[in-house]
Amino acid sequence: MTGSGPPRVHRTEHSLIVAAPPARLYALIADAASWPAVFGPCVHVRHLARTDRSERFELWAEVNGEVRQWTSRRTLAPERFYVGFRQERSAPPVASMGGGWLLRPLSGRRTEVVLRHRFTTVGDDPVAPAGLLAALDRNSGSELAALARVAESGHPVRDVVLTFSDTIEAACPAEAAYAFVERADLWAERLPHVSRSELMEVAPGVQELAMETVTPDGAAHTTRSVRVCHRPEWIAYKQRVLPELLLGHSGLWTFEDVGAGRGARATARHTVVIDAAAVPSVLGEGATPADARAYVRRALGNNSRTTLSLAVGAGTAAR
Repeated sequence: MTGSGPPRVHRTEHSLIVAAPPARLYALIADAASWPAVFGPCVHVRHLARTDRSERFELWAEVNGEVRQWTSRRTLAPERFYVGFRQERSAPPVASMGGGWLLRPLSGRRTEVVLRHRFTTVGDDPVAPAGLLAALDRNSGSELAALARVAESGHPVRDVVLTFSDTIEAACPAEAAYAFVERADLWAERLPHVSRSELMEVAPGVQELAMETVTPDGAAHTTRSVRVCHRPEWIAYKQRVLPELLLGHSGLWTFEDVGAGRGARATARHTVVIDAAAVPSVLGEGATPADARAYVRRALGNNSRTTLSLAVGAGTAAR
């Protein structure tokens, strides 16, 4: 514990020169909802308020091997290619955290991406900063590399980042459909496209899921995901091990009762980042990102609709 003076402010700056124009990079940084699919450490973003110039959201991310949650506010300045952020409610040992993304246009359609952080620790802890600085170094480097990987694909962001959803309504309570999706350890017995599933709860409301799925053409894919469960309303997940066609994949299952005696509405939402370089090897020479988007939309959508149908079916049968 230090004296009675103001807490020490720790500052970091990380930067990377990316071969892409600033507008393309700004589109990725400003779209916080797609972060779990774009950025490795980010697991889930839940917006609480949003305008063209500001937003407030809850964020779950992996920090030093643990999923932590905090609430942040951001200010958006597209004319300056700048995004500022400040944690409204931080997780100990962080007492305060803020910073900003700055994009500096360079010649040759290149951009210098600068990510700055400043933070204080609870009680001005003299030990905590070392671990936090290490986490910021690791996560900031990962985020900058992810931005470059997507922005340098040679395609507009809308061609390689795709969000879509499917919804099913049924005569069962939302809680029953939620319970089916939460028990992913039983999916190999319950879902035709899952041949193996292993589930472990690593912290209250945080799960790790490993499973093997089979596509309609018979191809098998092994995936590993981290999931955040908010009973009985939603389950968010982020895939850590991905099929060859994807650079990122995150999803959200939501469940809501639609009125007394009227049943429930269940929705599966996906956000994916297409690996444009892998498209020809996976889908054949001449295939385009548009072909990949259609393939992914069809494959993931079919699986989600199957899962939702069986979830609400099991819930209805149990009534």
